[in-house]
Amino acid sequence: MTLRAACPADAPAIAALWNRMIHDTLATFTTVALTTAEVAGRIDARKGRFWVAVDATDTAQGFVTFGPFRSGPGYAATVEHTIILDRTVQGAGLGHALMALAETGARDLGHHVMVAAISSANPAAIRFHTSRGFVQTGHLPQVGRKADQWLDLILMQKVISAR
Repeated sequence: MTLRAACPADAPAIAALWNRMIHDTLATFTTVALTTAEVAGRIDARKGRFWVAVDATDTAQGFVTFGPFRSGPGYAATVEHTIILDRTVQGAGLGHALMALAETGARDLGHHVMVAAISSANPAAIRFHTSRGFVQTGHLPQVGRKADQWLDLILMQKVISAR
């Protein structure tokens, strides 16, 4: 695998990964698929904040990105991230390598805290983030609904700079 900055040409493969998670899991509460154009727009808007892991054919097998946690100047130093890996590459350290890029990138841009908002139906993500030094800071019961069931949201965060 090669890790590099994402570019708009990666949008079809990234959209496929993202939409597979949207349609096939409870890891996100959304049910609305992303178009390739929407993903390309996010990649373009997040230069320096969007990385991809590509295989030998230069096809995305995973990605990580971050953006604002909430609007308003008081939250400017806090970001929230999204990380998605194809099932076939999970457990091989790729997620850790991508998260290291995101954490370093966020820190280099002057951010102080990175937030993870995780579905309680995704315990593997909670374990992954815990192994990266994230701590649980919130539990919001039944705030999401998908597949005719209520889902809890787990908030985790990591201080990424001493600033």
